[in-house]
Amino acid sequence: MEEIQPAVRRAERVHLLANIPVVVVFFMVLYQVVAGAGVGGPFNWLLCWLIALAAFSTLTALARQLQWQYVLTAAFICGLVGGLSHAFSLDSGIPFGPFVFGPEAGPQFFSKLPWTVPVIWLVVVFNSRGVGRLILRPWRKMRTYGFWLIGFTVVLSTLFDLAMDPFMGRWQHFWLWSPTKLPLTWEGAPLINFLGWMFVTLLILAFATPVLIKKQPGQRNPSDYHPLVVWLGGLTIFAVAMGRQGIWGAVILDAVVAVAATVPAIRGGRW
Repeated sequence: MEEIQPAVRRAERVHLLANIPVVVVFFMVLYQVVAGAGVGGPFNWLLCWLIALAAFSTLTALARQLQWQYVLTAAFICGLVGGLSHAFSLDSGIPFGPFVFGPEAGPQFFSKLPWTVPVIWLVVVFNSRGVGRLILRPWRKMRTYGFWLIGFTVVLSTLFDLAMDPFMGRWQHFWLWSPTKLPLTWEGAPLINFLGWMFVTLLILAFATPVLIKKQPGQRNPSDYHPLVVWLGGLTIFAVAMGRQGIWGAVILDAVVAVAATVPAIRGGRW
C-alpha cells in the first residue's frame, strides 16, 4: 500500500490541474451562450476546446482509480465504437436515423467523421457511468450490481443525449437531421436516434466494462462527484442556450433530468 500512495497522489494532482482549464473554458462558453453567441466563429472553437478538455479531465478522474493503460484502453473502445456507429449511420441511417454532419463539428477523419464525435461519446458514457456509480453506491455489494450499473449508464447516457441534441443540432449545427417517414421527433431528432444511442452505449459497455472494473476490489474509494459536476455542467449550457432560443420544452427537460439524477446521486454518494 505504501508503494501505491505516491502514484495516487500524482494522479490526484494531475486531475486537479486538468480541471483548471475546464472550469475556465466552461465559464467562457457559458458567458457566450448567455450573450447569445451565434454558430461558428470563436464560440465554436471554444465549444470544441471545452469538449476536448472535459474528455481529458474525465480520463484523469478515471486514472485515480485505474492505471492509465486501462483508462486509455476503455477510452479507445468507447471512441471507436461510438465513432464507427455514427459513421455507419451516416451512410445507412442505422442506428441513429438520417443526418449529416455540419462543418461546425470540426475537422473530419477520412472526410467523414468529425473528431468531436468520438470525444463526445467518451465524455457522455464515462460520466454517466460515474453518476450511476454514485446513485448505486448503497447497493455496490449486491451480486447484480454490475448489471444495474450498466442499465443506469445506458439510461443516463440517453437522457443526456435528449438534453444535448437540441443544442448540438438546432443551435450549433454539429449535425443536421433529415426528415423520416415517422412524424415523431424531439426537436428535430427522430426517436430512433435515442434508441440507437441506448444500443450503442450498451455495446460500448459490453466491451469496456471488463477494463473499467477496479483491479483492487477490496480497496474502498470515497465518493467521486466529478462525473456529476461534468454532467450538470453540460445540462446547464444546454438549458441556457435553449432558453435563449425560447425552446422551453427542452429547458424543462434539462431541469427534470438534472434533478432526477442529482438527488439520488448525492444521496448515494453520502452512503
